[in-house]
Amino acid sequence: MAEDMKKIHDREAKWQKKWADARVFVPKNDGKKPKYYNLIEFPFPSGSGLHVGHMLPYTGMDVMARFRRNRGYDVLFPIGYDSMGISSENYATKIGKHPSESVAELIKIFERDISIMGLSFDPESKVSTSDPEFIKWTQWMFIQFFKAGLAYKSELPMNWCPNCKTNLTNEELEDGCCERCHGPVEKKMKLQWNLAITKYADRLIDDLVHVDYPERVKTEQINWIGRSYGADVDFMVGADKMTVYTTRIDTIFGVTFCVIAPEHALVKKWLEDGKIKNVDAVNEYIAAARAKSEFERTDVTKDKTGVRLDGVMATNPFNGKDIPIFISDYVLADYGFGAIMAVPAHDGRDWDFAKKFGLEIIPVLAGGEPDKVWEGDGAHINSSFLDGMGKEDAIAAATKYGTEHGFARGTKKYKLKDWGFSRQMYWGEPIPLVYCEKCGWVPIDESELPLMQPYMADYKPTDDGEGPLARATD
Repeated sequence: MAEDMKKIHDREAKWQKKWADARVFVPKNDGKKPKYYNLIEFPFPSGSGLHVGHMLPYTGMDVMARFRRNRGYDVLFPIGYDSMGISSENYATKIGKHPSESVAELIKIFERDISIMGLSFDPESKVSTSDPEFIKWTQWMFIQFFKAGLAYKSELPMNWCPNCKTNLTNEELEDGCCERCHGPVEKKMKLQWNLAITKYADRLIDDLVHVDYPERVKTEQINWIGRSYGADVDFMVGADKMTVYTTRIDTIFGVTFCVIAPEHALVKKWLEDGKIKNVDAVNEYIAAARAKSEFERTDVTKDKTGVRLDGVMATNPFNGKDIPIFISDYVLADYGFGAIMAVPAHDGRDWDFAKKFGLEIIPVLAGGEPDKVWEGDGAHINSSFLDGMGKEDAIAAATKYGTEHGFARGTKKYKLKDWGFSRQMYWGEPIPLVYCEKCGWVPIDESELPLMQPYMADYKPTDDGEGPLARATD
């Protein structure tokens, strides 16, 4: 058996060398044949080698490349390595090596495996995303995005594992815990760079008429983007403005309380300013909410919890009434404005919350049973100048009134969020911008690209979630 395996290995090695020497998988690019571009997603060099999860799609694409060559096409079938980012950084940490070393070693192993498998990738079209020449153009693109107003920095919640000292996507959580150490994960607000993909949200929906996608796929994309029309309404809390987004501004006269996300910047401000009186209860609730996953927090079947913010009240701009503010974990800081106006008479979740905390319930739509008034959707009642109007007319009238008086604006929102992409702490392309106290963020000169991160032996994040450059002394 061993002798037979050696013969097979020698035979395969012989032909692999012949293919390489003859450059049979390198496209001629001489214009004599029609061109065919055969692209597959590049692997992360973050394991001990290629595995069956790579082999399945790569084999299928390899069949396609060979088929097209036999049909007379000049085929470009490139291979590359997605070698920059959180996956490579985490793997390097796991095996106790610097990412620059582990990535270089893994690429050699992956190339060996590709050769053993006989895949017909073009060996001369190899790309590695950690290559300085590749980073140069990644950074050049980022500068163009920034100049076009598509790149910006904002504070966003992240899933932070204090044990692994890393950020996790929602998909990387297992029952709200870290998929690697299985320890608790907490929500942490962090300044991150974003790309404004929501600026293209309308085109992603409206231009579906121009593509031949199955209706199921179109529907999934529309639902994923989640476009809705409504209004932004400003509730004043003393001198602070708390903005909420609602699709039903016509129910504004039925608002009896507001709910704000525990991580909201205003909550932090009010705590620091000493406006909130029940500090211990609020901080305890914030800590508990931070330990929950987004799925747990938004589960509609769970009991509603919250803490009233003693010492602050919101003013309904439409009737001047002061109403209480609660923090509750079912409101997320990165959805809408991280705060909602609650209309318990016409929203089941708000109804449950109001019943639990003994809050006022004011029906503003005719119809519905005493214990199910939210089912009502008739003409407006208890709504001042909106009384007697139907839904659409009342929405238009309330939006117009709010706009004229400067505390509301008609708008649209999306479930789709801008892409926050600064998850890696060290092994990632440095942002090619410099912060100036006078001018704000300024791109470095393109002649200075690529901008590379310094070599740091200790490349792990700080205990409080800052990148390792926070420890750099020069």
